[in-house]
Amino acid sequence: MRDKTIGNLVLVKNRVVLTLWLLMMLALWQMPLLTQAANRLVSGSGVPLGEIIHGYAWILILPFPVLFLLCFCPQNRSSLWLIYLISGALFAGLILLIAWQSHLLAGDEDSLVRVSLGGAFWLIGALALLCGADAVSRLTKSSGLRILAALLILAPVPILLLSGALDTLSLMKEYANRDDVFNQALGQHLALLLSTLSFALIIGIPLGILAARRESWRKPMFSVLNIIQTIPSIALFGLLIAPLAGLAQAWPWLGELGISGIGVAPALIALVLYALLPLVRSVVAGLEQVPSPVIEAARGVGMTRAQILRKVELPLALPVVLSGARIVAVQTVGMAVIAALIGAGGFGAIVFQGLLSSALDLVLLGVIPVVVMAVTVDTLFKFLVSRIEAARQ
Repeated sequence: MRDKTIGNLVLVKNRVVLTLWLLMMLALWQMPLLTQAANRLVSGSGVPLGEIIHGYAWILILPFPVLFLLCFCPQNRSSLWLIYLISGALFAGLILLIAWQSHLLAGDEDSLVRVSLGGAFWLIGALALLCGADAVSRLTKSSGLRILAALLILAPVPILLLSGALDTLSLMKEYANRDDVFNQALGQHLALLLSTLSFALIIGIPLGILAARRESWRKPMFSVLNIIQTIPSIALFGLLIAPLAGLAQAWPWLGELGISGIGVAPALIALVLYALLPLVRSVVAGLEQVPSPVIEAARGVGMTRAQILRKVELPLALPVVLSGARIVAVQTVGMAVIAALIGAGGFGAIVFQGLLSSALDLVLLGVIPVVVMAVTVDTLFKFLVSRIEAARQ
């Protein structure tokens, strides 16, 4: 019996894809693909895949058995490309099926029926993307090709969104009712991200250089930054309200500049404080990894200490510094959601409005852009770092 089990395991050539496929099947068995509710205020009933598949719709789920069979094929370039293509077809078929069925379930334009995406959709969609990402990671190490492959597999989403095929989904109806609020939240979230990153770089790079140059300053500096990092974000926002409100009351011109106990000012200060530790650590790590012979050679040609820092050390440390900035950017995108509690705006305002009104689709309207923004920022920084490192080789 044991030998037979081992023999069956040997037949499986791609255990990662098989595991993901089994999770997809579990999701289809236990979770609905869609939910249908009479209106926005009541909870809906689940609509499983079996109630949706009829007629020629089975063609859209044909990639499921094909992906299963590919788990037993030898892992070579051809099979990996097939896994990528089938994963993309599975994701596209799932989106098309959702678009088609949402029109049928939602009824006419005057209907109050709400059709929402079920748990099976989110889980299967994510697992299909993971299958494609795993195949691409085995095929190439080029970050540019990986990004291109990701854009191709995600292409059905913007195409269907722009065509209006997904407009009957409850999520899109929430967007249609709040498109101006959504656009304003997008601008506020981006402003918080860019402002935090700018101020963090302006403050963090000099602090990192100082910590790298003077050992006696490094330990107390990191101790303070570590303490700040351990303070919960809501607590730090709250601690900043009283002093900033006092400053605005003592000097009214600060209030005219937008500095007050609530709003963007305390949110920005807190986000910059949280950003300093990873950024300062990355600057120190980047400067310490610069080879000593390179610095000695720069001194030999007559460079001053400032010139060595500007023309030799910082350029060589740039990939590590950018990696720290990537952590800061992704961290800021997520933490800016909490900043909505003190009036900083952004997508957090939509999320908390949805939570207060028990509207899951409204919550998703705020959460999904945050996830997309975080992934985009992370990908852009990784691509930039890889281009810098490739240019040096």
